[in-house]
Amino acid sequence: MKFRHEWKHEINRSDMLALRSRLQAVMVMDAHAINGTYEIRSLYFDNLEDKALSEKINGVNMREKFRVRYYNGDLSFILLEKKSKINGLCHKEQAQLSAAEAQAISDCSMDMFRESVNPLVQELYLKMQTQGLQPKTIVEYTREAFVYAPGNARVTLDYNIRTGITGTDFLRNDCVTIPAGDAPVILEVKWDEFLPSVIRDIVQLNGRHSSAFSKYAACRIYG
Repeated sequence: MKFRHEWKHEINRSDMLALRSRLQAVMVMDAHAINGTYEIRSLYFDNLEDKALSEKINGVNMREKFRVRYYNGDLSFILLEKKSKINGLCHKEQAQLSAAEAQAISDCSMDMFRESVNPLVQELYLKMQTQGLQPKTIVEYTREAFVYAPGNARVTLDYNIRTGITGTDFLRNDCVTIPAGDAPVILEVKWDEFLPSVIRDIVQLNGRHSSAFSKYAACRIYG
């Protein structure tokens, strides 16, 4: 199991404009981008006790969360993801879903997954059956992402964070989302064994410190 390092910083729009020009000079734009940005919509899961939410808020050292995600409204490529965090390091597992499978998960109609041979899909099925895991809310936002081959470094700028409140029908283009309060711009920096010094220097901002900001937690602001 391979883990990656991750920094998160809450920044403002002025910071983002300054960072964007620096990043463009050194890094390559992520392939998902259309005219420099792409849209992410995810459906996050939690149990009846809001375990994932409370563990994030309380800074529990070992935690996990499940989500289903797609990009730019394209339902031909949908991913089930499990993100684990241990001692500040992150690991992500993925499995591709069809639109029909994603809709079934959104509807909690899990019978079709009973015989799944995909380990991640099977894990989600079992946890929905035994731990009360269920779709909780939609999280969507705009992302600008930059990559740098040495260190497998990746820098993202996430903004326009919106919540589906308690709605979970995330495959509908017309599903209702609203701004997640006064959410900031989120700078995320991820890397493998080392972070190249040129990237480390670019992302340094005076007065900005590592943050535990969670888009999922922000999108639970209304319930």
